[in-house]
Amino acid sequence: MALAIFQFPCLSDNYGVLIHDEASGRTASIDAPDAAAVQAALAETGWTLTEILTTHHHADHTDGNLALKEATGCTIVGPSYEADKIPGIDQKLSEGDVYDFAGHPVHVIWTPGHTLGHIAYFLPEDGIAFAGDTMFALGCGRVFEGTLPQMWQSLQKLAALPDETIVYCGHEYTESNFRFAVTIDGGNAALLARGEEIRKLRAEGKPTVPTTIAAEKATSPYLRADDAAVRAAMKLPDAPAADVFAAIRTAKDNFK
Repeated sequence: MALAIFQFPCLSDNYGVLIHDEASGRTASIDAPDAAAVQAALAETGWTLTEILTTHHHADHTDGNLALKEATGCTIVGPSYEADKIPGIDQKLSEGDVYDFAGHPVHVIWTPGHTLGHIAYFLPEDGIAFAGDTMFALGCGRVFEGTLPQMWQSLQKLAALPDETIVYCGHEYTESNFRFAVTIDGGNAALLARGEEIRKLRAEGKPTVPTTIAAEKATSPYLRADDAAVRAAMKLPDAPAADVFAAIRTAKDNFK
């Protein structure tokens, strides 16, 4: 049976996500940005929290951990690489591990860059991935702890997932990401069409995520670092794709 998924906004621009297996009654929160928001989502759905799947240690992804654990007795799962920074962690996961969520295998992908221990979760049987702050719609996270080459490799891991994979990410950054993307890849018809869709969704107060791997490969400049037009825009026509990516991410850091 397919998982039920409930996405909800929280904090200033975060998204929380609940996944629920009807047969077992198990419910996982992907990260816990804010305990009150997660509890409100649980009340709305009528689900009971059993676990939290943590992507990385930043406070806007873990601040709700301890309050939710106290209220529900949930198990907190997260990256072994930064376990000492994950409040209340019970189970540590590493690259290549497969976590069993009510019979749904959850594959752990180590995606360092934003933080050194960041992980993503891929559920192949359900065709969904939870990318945290590694991949955004039309974007990627700032490189705070890792290196630009690490972030490039992490994005390549996610880009290698099946095109139809539905990707949930941690923030609603898509409008800003689009404004930056067109400064680099403005001749990309798929990107321009997506921009119209983004504007319509946000005007209606609707989220622009989840996205798909296919959509990101077609429109995100971070995944198009080997495209001739993108290379030309960055004035790096012959550079390795990793270097083009690094230039794009650095440019975005200074983009207003």
